[in-house]
Amino acid sequence: QVQLVESGGGLVQAGGSLRISCAPAGRQFSNYAMGWFRQAPGKEREFVAAINWSGGSTYYADSVKGRFTVSRDRDAPTVYLQMNTLKPEDAAVYYCADDLTPWRVILSTDLRDYGYWGQGTQVTVSS
Repeated sequence: QVQLVESGGGLVQAGGSLRISCAPAGRQFSNYAMGWFRQAPGKEREFVAAINWSGGSTYYADSVKGRFTVSRDRDAPTVYLQMNTLKPEDAAVYYCADDLTPWRVILSTDLRDYGYWGQGTQVTVSS
């Protein structure tokens, strides 16, 4: 059974930084891209960032480009989302997700391409 466990969320002031982590278990993590999504109250879950299986390719939503960085430690194994210059509109529950397709070449922003999800971690940004 695949499990993804997020951690590191919390309360931060606008302009501050936070790093959240995702530790997968139960699958050959290194063969799959990983994605980060977020969902604010009353809104649909949206794509934030993705990283390919090797860690050599990343993709970001326009709203976070230049502020967020996704990375992965294949040995740990853990995926990270470093969030800098946080804004109140970044507040949401953040989810990591595991791609359904191994060795995907072009990273997907579609949540339907991700089959395993963590329970989410809350990020709150005060203005």
